This record gives sequence, C-alpha cells and structure tokens, in this order.
Amino acid sequence: MKYSNEVIINLPLDKVIELFDSEENLFKWQPELISFEHVSGEKGEVGAKSLLKYKMGKREVEMTETITVKNLPKEFSGTYDAKGVWNEVKNYFEVIDENTTRWYSDCHFEFSGFMKIMAFFMPGMFKKQSQKYLDQFKAFAEGE
Repeated sequence: MKYSNEVIINLPLDKVIELFDSEENLFKWQPELISFEHVSGEKGEVGAKSLLKYKMGKREVEMTETITVKNLPKEFSGTYDAKGVWNEVKNYFEVIDENTTRWYSDCHFEFSGFMKIMAFFMPGMFKKQSQKYLDQFKAFAEGE
C-alpha cells in the first residue's frame, strides 16, 4: 500500500526542522509514544536504529526505526519494522514562503499475517493515522 500526506505549517523552514529534528519533541507531538530507545549506529544519523514503543488503544506496539536518509532541511526518511508490518516513510520539507513550510510524506507499507487482513479491510486507517501525526506536529510547532 502506498499513499502520501501533507500539512502546511505556519513557520519558517529552519524552525520546523529545529522542532522536528529533536528526540525530546517526539513525545510532545506523538502522545501515543511511550518510549524511544537508541539501539545502534550514530544516534540520529543514517543507519541508526531505535526502538519505539507506542500505546495504541489497549495494546502496545513496538517498532524498530532505521534512518535511511537524513538530508535536512529537505528530507528525512526511514523504515519502521513491527510485527506484521514494514513501513517506509519519506518526509520532505519545502519552503512556501519565509513564514510557511510544506511537509509532505510518502508512505509505503507491506503487511504479513493478521496485519495483511487488517490492511485489506481498513486501508484508510493507515493513511488517517499518518495524517494525524502530521497534524499533531503542526499544532505542536505552531504553539511553540
């Protein structure tokens, strides 16, 4: 499954990247995030792996993030491996004007097992969740 999302943020690109490229800020715009633990590689750089734990409803979801591209302020991309799900997210940032930034992301999901069934019956759920994170970041960033 592939799809794209975007959000317009009413802040300059440099401020958006400063807020986005901060491990501490993740918890401010991803309230479902329980923990973020660096596992290997140079922290925050290409090849780095981190373990992320999220509270999704009544269950916890664990995934491994691997940074694949860090070319800020233009792009930050990575893969996310969880039980039954592999996800690649390519995030792109561009200047609209001196006080406005566009963040768009291209998502690619591959599923196995039970998650393949979930994706078949509720494909919109994944795009909606991705958009929710972009919208939550916008609210956080513009409120800073």
